[in-house]
Amino acid sequence: MKIVVLDSYTLNPGDLSWEPLKAIGELEVYDRTATPDIVERARSAEILLTNKVPLSRATLDQLPILRFIAVTATGYDMVDVAAAGQRGIPVSNVPEYGTDSVAQFVFALLLALCHRVEAHDRAVKSGQWQTSPDWCFWNTPQILLSGKKIGIVGFGRIGRRVGALANAFGMDVLAFDPVQQAPPGFSNFNYTSLRELFSQADVVSLHCLMNDQNRGFVDRSLIGLMKKSAFLINASRGGLVNEQDLAEALNSGRIAGAAVDVVSVEPVRPENPLLKADNCLISPHIAWATATARQNLMNTTVTNIQAFMDGRPVNVVNSGFLQ
Repeated sequence: MKIVVLDSYTLNPGDLSWEPLKAIGELEVYDRTATPDIVERARSAEILLTNKVPLSRATLDQLPILRFIAVTATGYDMVDVAAAGQRGIPVSNVPEYGTDSVAQFVFALLLALCHRVEAHDRAVKSGQWQTSPDWCFWNTPQILLSGKKIGIVGFGRIGRRVGALANAFGMDVLAFDPVQQAPPGFSNFNYTSLRELFSQADVVSLHCLMNDQNRGFVDRSLIGLMKKSAFLINASRGGLVNEQDLAEALNSGRIAGAAVDVVSVEPVRPENPLLKADNCLISPHIAWATATARQNLMNTTVTNIQAFMDGRPVNVVNSGFLQ
């Protein structure tokens, strides 16, 4: 069975192996695929792998022998799943692979805001410590997390892991989620309303899926409830935040800082207001990208493909559309 990978580099820039896929089918791998080249490269595929390459209805209509789509990610909005289902093509994703990776990165962002280690490293290397009249110096406030409150919006797998890490740092944990599952096993935890969370938390961290109902919901109204000393962290979806409102809040000193691993349009556009906002750290959507998490993703993708070939597809996201 012919397997084509349209954008392998995102998942595997060379440190992982495609051998498990080669063992189960004829494999053709492309590092990147531009939109005009999709049909030509995918035309011979019975199984197609994509991470961010879009597969629209018009594209799928030009792939008559395609039988299965494996998305090498959790999000699958790049695929017209309804169109695939109407063709009888299952679409599988990888629902869990990087929980610990993302949660760890959230704290990398938070600790960067608290201590600005890289800025102080640059200051030392530029000679500021050698010429300092004092034994030590700091150019930004040094912030202790113990005793602070973190507000987690979306308390699923990743949100819960972030909460557990926050608890280990001695933080109180507030959470908002429309579906309140059983609380975690530590005592300094409370479910609360969204507005109470934003008003009470010293750190707000976003961990929810994005849909038409919550797009841009973190706007000046919610940001205006935050403490002036508070931080906002987004390692979820960039579109959850009204970036102009956040930039204005940062530039006016309405909140103390923000750190985002995601933006509304990726790669980030030159006109994105967060690029010039005060006290805003931006990383290029890498919270998921530890080698361990990517290997987990690779392993599950192979499992998804093998399950399809065995006639029992798993992790199918368009079962309601399949005909």
